[in-house]
Amino acid sequence: MPSSPAIKWQVEAIQKLLDLPFADLLFQAQTVHRTYHDANAVQRSTLISVKTGGCSEDCAYCPQAARYHTSVENQAMLSCEEVVAAATAAKANGATRFCMGAAWRGPKQRDIEQVTAMITAVKALNMETCATLGILKPGQAEQLKQAGLDYYNHNLDTSPEFYAEIITTRDYQDRLNTLAAVRQADIHVCCGGIVGMGESRIARAGLIAQLANLDPYPESVPINNLVQVEGTPLHGTAELDPLEFVRTVAVARITMPKAMVRLSAGRQQMSEAVQALCFLAGANSIFYGEKLLTTDNPDTEKDQILFDKLGLHAL
Repeated sequence: MPSSPAIKWQVEAIQKLLDLPFADLLFQAQTVHRTYHDANAVQRSTLISVKTGGCSEDCAYCPQAARYHTSVENQAMLSCEEVVAAATAAKANGATRFCMGAAWRGPKQRDIEQVTAMITAVKALNMETCATLGILKPGQAEQLKQAGLDYYNHNLDTSPEFYAEIITTRDYQDRLNTLAAVRQADIHVCCGGIVGMGESRIARAGLIAQLANLDPYPESVPINNLVQVEGTPLHGTAELDPLEFVRTVAVARITMPKAMVRLSAGRQQMSEAVQALCFLAGANSIFYGEKLLTTDNPDTEKDQILFDKLGLHAL
């Protein structure tokens, strides 16, 4: 068995970054960002739910969990034709990556067969493909790779120490095992987390340490700000200070310099000024389109207006 990779980032070192004066932290993050990326380019991804609701997991933030009473209705798997139509529209609006998400603990073989057909069809549109399907069984990552999957999303959500406060139906190692299977299949990893779930700053540092110490670290790192949905256990949680969210983005950029750091869920609730600070802190990817699985996202016209104000262009 191969030896574990050396720890590159200690949690304490990451917390020291989070504790820096705000201007110093952003200067450091922007310096790293400019070293590895076009400082004014942002990659656009569109996310669609190909199978909604009825999930057996108990993720405390998720309105798709069957055990919570939310406004999300169960929907069967979309047809391949519906997915291709959505991908075509996303491409016309400037998206370069199309992400397909399904609400379940993990796919059965019949599910994999349906999703691989979608992946192949979207890939034929000359778009990057991404899927988030939960825990993968042996051999499933290889099937996804063969279909043309470029990225697999599987978030760690939070630090190992805080994880049991959020999810009890799967453990942290389940997530790490799926990420390892994705890497073994030579698929790029999209992996990030959610902040604003009542965690401490040290827990946010612990999440970033886990991500940054993956070997290699993820190519895409989505940073989600909790969208509170009535009926979920985290509804009513004290909201995270927006500048703390910007700090989290900055530290993700510093610790994972070559990654695409994505502003994901929660952007609908952010002011233009906060989003601008996130781009300054090193975010260079967004989810683009009016829906993120089941929660709202800024519409494409609103995003284009913001891009014009900031002098940003699509990657």
